[in-house]
Amino acid sequence: MSGQPRFVSPFYRPRCLAAAAPAGKAKLTHPGKAIMAGGIAGGIEICITFPTEYVKTQLQLDEKANPPKYRGISDCVKQTVNGHGVRGLYRGLSSLLYGSIPKAAVRFGVFEFISNKMRDENGKLSSIQGLLCGLGAGVAEAVVVVCPMETVKVKFIHDQSSANPKYKGFYHGVREIIRVEGLKGTYQGLTATVLKQGSNQAIRFYVMTSLRNWYKGDDPDKAINPLITGMFGAVAGAVSVFGNTPLDVIKTRMQGLEAKKYKSTLDCAVKIMKYEGPKAFYKGTVPRLGRVCMDVAIVFIIYEEVVKVLNNVWKTD
Repeated sequence: MSGQPRFVSPFYRPRCLAAAAPAGKAKLTHPGKAIMAGGIAGGIEICITFPTEYVKTQLQLDEKANPPKYRGISDCVKQTVNGHGVRGLYRGLSSLLYGSIPKAAVRFGVFEFISNKMRDENGKLSSIQGLLCGLGAGVAEAVVVVCPMETVKVKFIHDQSSANPKYKGFYHGVREIIRVEGLKGTYQGLTATVLKQGSNQAIRFYVMTSLRNWYKGDDPDKAINPLITGMFGAVAGAVSVFGNTPLDVIKTRMQGLEAKKYKSTLDCAVKIMKYEGPKAFYKGTVPRLGRVCMDVAIVFIIYEEVVKVLNNVWKTD
């Protein structure tokens, strides 16, 4: 009997192959889900990390050309709390919160939209493709949201450090900026912002994509624990800080109340180098490092978890 040919029905399909087939391709995230999950993640993250952003901005605005007002991070926190209370560390939060939700929504929405077009037949994205998708997402968020949001935020924080603050709140501040400077007053430092956000997200998504591919290996459907995602996000955030802090310093100067003394982004960079030296380009690195690592870790954890929930209630396949 063993030597006779065995009849196999043409309708027979091995169970192991049928079960394994779907696992060969990673699921794509619908841009609509990415926009919603990104917005939720951005709003929660900024409420947690804003005080470190405030301190970073204050130290960057504390130029060496004038007598330094702060002796360091702790002194900046101490003076702010003594002068304005703990709430002083959240001055400017409203402007950043109003922008953080759409910023993260645009970032993840654009990233998923572009990456879905670039993934291979198994749904895998290479590190270089992740970098390019991140670059596109960063430029989009810079033009649509970040530049006007950051300009208003920096003006608010800088205004508080003046002898007679003139902005009474978010809407009043925006009205005053547009009344005095026109709509372009909310788009100061656009070039620096595009360079900063583009490089920022390119670096972060490159690192995240590389780490995810390394962790998943040949199994694109392998689940990643939220703590692992947070660790990957923190690493991506740290790399981006050291990679583009000089652009962040230039952007902050170009958006401050004294931005008129700079003719252009290049002129700002030249004057900082001439009058303050190369170290000035890394002002606020320590507080920014702490904030960004926590920021990126929190955002990616929340984003991934919200996407999982949306996949269960919003079927897009």
